[in-house]
Amino acid sequence: MKRQFNVPTRDEVSAGNQAIFDQLKGVLGMVPNLYATMAYSDHALGNYLALQNAKTSLSKKEKEVINLVVSQVNNCRYCLAAHTVLGKINGLTEAQTIEIRQGSATFDPRLDALVNFVRAVAEKRGRIDDVVLDRFFAAGYTKGGLIDVVVAIADKVVMNYIHNITDIPVDFPAAPVL
Repeated sequence: MKRQFNVPTRDEVSAGNQAIFDQLKGVLGMVPNLYATMAYSDHALGNYLALQNAKTSLSKKEKEVINLVVSQVNNCRYCLAAHTVLGKINGLTEAQTIEIRQGSATFDPRLDALVNFVRAVAEKRGRIDDVVLDRFFAAGYTKGGLIDVVVAIADKVVMNYIHNITDIPVDFPAAPVL
């Protein structure tokens, strides 16, 4: 199926998004294609980055676990590729990223409970079993942590859906196929 989306260049986006592109290029050395695609909207990229960079009780590693699980559930090639790289930057091994995508984290009981919780939330659209919730809390997560996890899930759903609709080119090394 032919998609009607190209990756917008700096010259094709609003002045506000051009400033964001410049910031991203300064920090990351590039503007990831999925971020650039968000710049079709004059507001979405800035709003998204504010959400992504907002304060949270979650560690960077926990956020990457969430990103990997949700992206696997939603079969988003772009986000799986990006978060395999970012997961490794934030302390996960390649083998651990694969295990997380397969639905467990036997190397860390707390992360295993997180994987189980996130997968259940993503697959069942929040209608999870009490056993899953009890295991999440037994692993040391709080009610506040639960809210932070759900916000992180929503963050990743946004990007998964944008990529799955636009199918713009992936500019990260491909994630291993499961």
